[in-house]
Amino acid sequence: MSVPARNRVSDAVTSPVTAPKHRHRPDIEGLRAVAALLIAVYHIWFGTVSGGVDVFLLLTGFLITGSLVRAMEREGRIDYAAFWTKLVKRLFPAGAVVLGAVLVMTYLFFPRSQWMTVIDDVRAAVLYYGNWHLALGSVDYMAENAAASPVQHFWSLAVQGQFYLLWPLLITAAGLVAVWLGTRVRRAALVAVGAVFAISFAYSLWITSTEPVWAYFDTGARLWELALGGLLALVVHRVNLPGRLRTAAGWVGLAGLVLCGFVIGDSLPYPGYASLWPTLAALLIILAGAGEADNSRLSANRLLSLRPLTWLGGHAYTLFLWHWPVLIVYLELTDRVKPSLTGGFMVLGSSFAAALATSWVIDGGVNRVTRRLRTPSWSLAAGVLFIVPVLVAGALWGQSIERDRQLRIELSSNPLAYPGAAVRLDQDLAENLPLLPIYPDTTTVARDTIDQTRECNALADQTEVVTCEFGDLDSDHTIALVGSSHVRHWFQALETLSDQHGWRLVTMTKNACQFSTEVQHYRGSEYVECAEWNDNVMAELAELKPDTVFGLASLTSRRSGPEEYVPEGFVERWRQLDQLGIDVVAVRDTPRFSFRVPDCIDRNDRSECSEPRSNSMSDEAPFKELANVPHNTRFLDMTDYLCQDGVCHGVIGNQLVYYDTNHFSYAFSQSLAMVMEPYLLEAIGHAVPEGGLTLFDSAMAGHESDLAPVAAEERDDSVL
Repeated sequence: MSVPARNRVSDAVTSPVTAPKHRHRPDIEGLRAVAALLIAVYHIWFGTVSGGVDVFLLLTGFLITGSLVRAMEREGRIDYAAFWTKLVKRLFPAGAVVLGAVLVMTYLFFPRSQWMTVIDDVRAAVLYYGNWHLALGSVDYMAENAAASPVQHFWSLAVQGQFYLLWPLLITAAGLVAVWLGTRVRRAALVAVGAVFAISFAYSLWITSTEPVWAYFDTGARLWELALGGLLALVVHRVNLPGRLRTAAGWVGLAGLVLCGFVIGDSLPYPGYASLWPTLAALLIILAGAGEADNSRLSANRLLSLRPLTWLGGHAYTLFLWHWPVLIVYLELTDRVKPSLTGGFMVLGSSFAAALATSWVIDGGVNRVTRRLRTPSWSLAAGVLFIVPVLVAGALWGQSIERDRQLRIELSSNPLAYPGAAVRLDQDLAENLPLLPIYPDTTTVARDTIDQTRECNALADQTEVVTCEFGDLDSDHTIALVGSSHVRHWFQALETLSDQHGWRLVTMTKNACQFSTEVQHYRGSEYVECAEWNDNVMAELAELKPDTVFGLASLTSRRSGPEEYVPEGFVERWRQLDQLGIDVVAVRDTPRFSFRVPDCIDRNDRSECSEPRSNSMSDEAPFKELANVPHNTRFLDMTDYLCQDGVCHGVIGNQLVYYDTNHFSYAFSQSLAMVMEPYLLEAIGHAVPEGGLTLFDSAMAGHESDLAPVAAEERDDSVL
C-alpha cells in the first residue's frame, strides 16, 4: 500500500534526528523594542536611517522561517489558511486604524495639493504594494519636490507582506525536495534559503550601486535580510557560545545597533553593504541568547529580557505604525523641517499614547471577538473587513476631488476669467479681473501636468532618445523641443503654437539632463546616462534636420546660489547645431521658489505666494553680454510675464503658475503661448499673416459677455 504524501514528508523530516525544540526568547521581544525606539528616535531628531527596519526584517525572517520549518517537521505540511489568517488578524486591524487616521489627519491638517498623493499612498499601503509605489515615485524626477508621505514607512510592511506570500511556498518546495532526495527538510530549507540570500544580496549590491533610491524600496534588494534571519533560524539551535564570548557578542551587537544611525547615517548607499551593520548586530544578539539559558546579570540579553523592554516589544508594531504620521503632522502644523527637543518628545509621547490605544482597541476588542469565530475563513474575513472602510473612504474622497477638478475645468473655459499669462497683454483685463478659484486645482495639478508628457520623456537611467511628434506632421517647418524638464514645461505652449501655425513639433527631453556638452551630475554622481543621451540626441538631430531647436538659454538655481549663468556647454551645442544648419531659439530659464507653490496657495492668501526674482535670477539676462554667440541663435526672455517689479508670483491671471517649486503647470504653460507668439515668430523669421488674428485675439473673441455671470458664480466658493 502506498504511503500518503503527508506521512512521507513527516518521515523524511523527523528521521533519523529529532527536530530541535523551540524555546521562547524574551530577549527577542526586547530587541524589537530597541529597534522600534531607534527608528522613532532617529526619524524624529536626526532624520536618518537607524537600522531598526533592517532588524525588523531579519527578525521576521528568523521567526517565520523557524515557524514554517517546525510545522513541516511536525505535521509534514504547512496550513496556509491558518498561517495567513493569523497574519491578517495580527497586521490588518492596527494598520487599517492608522491608515484611516492618516486620511482624517490629511483632510484636517494637510494642504489640498497633497490630498491625492496621500490617497494613492494609503491605497498602496493597504494593499501591500507601497514599496513599489514609492520606488516608482523615487525615480520620477518631476516628482522630486513632493512632500514626505505620512505613510511612507509602510514600505517595509509591504516588503514583509510579499515575503509572507512567498516564504510558505519556498519552504513547501523545500519539503517536497526533501522527500524526493530522502533528506531532512531543514537541510533542504537551508539550501533554498541560502540560495535566496546569495542571489538577493548580490542583486542588492548591484542595484544599490546603480540605483540607490530605487534599491531602498526594492523587495529583491531587501529579501536577503529576511533570508539571513531564515538561515539563522535554521542553525541557531546548534549554537552554544561560551559564557564570556556570549556576553561579548551580546554587548557588541547591542552597541553596534544603537550606534548604527550615527556611523552610517545618510553617508553610505543603502541597503547594500551598509545594511550588513544592523543585520549582523542583531544576529550577534540572537546568537548570544542561543543555546543554554544565560543567567549572567552582565549580559545584554538579560537586559533585553527585562519586563519593561519585553512589554514595549509587544507594542513595537503599533509604535512603528504611529511614529511617522504623528511626526509628519507635527512638522506640517509647526512648519518646521525637524522637531525641537521638546517637540520631539511631544511626537514620541503622542506616538506612544496612540500605539497603546490602538493595541488596547485591537487586542482588547477585536481579537476577543475574532477568537470566538470558529473557522479560519471567518477570522480572515474579520481581519480583511478592517481595510474595506479605508479603501472605500479613499475611493469616495478621490471621486469628490475628481468632480471638483471637472468643475474647475468647465469654469476655466472662459479666457477672460482665467487668462493666465495673457493677463499681462491687456491692461483693462488685468485691472478688472475678479479673484476666482484657482485653476488648475492644486490637488491634481502635478499628476495632470506630468501625465501629459510622461510617455514622451526619457527617465534618468535611460540613454535612448524618446521622441514624440505633434502638430502638422507634413509641415514644412519643424521645431524640436530639446533638453531637461525646464524645457519640457514649455511643451504646452509650443504645442498650442504648432497647432495654430501648422508646424511640426518633435520632443526630445530627459529628466535633469541639460542639452549641453559639459559633464553633468545627478544625485551626487556623474550623470553618464545624460552624456550618452546627448550624443544620441545630436545623432537624431543630424538625421531629422529640424528647422529650429528650442532649448534653454541659461540656468537658474537655488542650490548653488542665486547666480544665473549660461553654461559654456550650451554655447558649444549651439555651435554644433550651426554646423548642421539648424537654428536655435533659446529661452531664459524660469524662477525657482523656496517652497512648493501649490502648498503655499492652500495654506495662505495667493498674494503671499511670491518671491523676489533676485533669489534665483540675475537682474539682467546673462546672455545679453555673451560674446561669440553663433549667428544661428536667437534668445527669448519671458521673465516679465512671470515676474513684475522684481517679484515672481505663484498665481497669475487666476492660474496656478507652478505645480511644484519651479515647473509650470500645464494650463499656465498653454497660456504662455499667447504672450510668446510674436517673439517666437520673429525669432524663427515668421510673421502673422496680414489681417490674421493672434492667439490672444482668437481666445478672447466672443467671450466678453461671459465674464460677469462666470465671475458671479465662481465668487461663491461653495460651488467647489
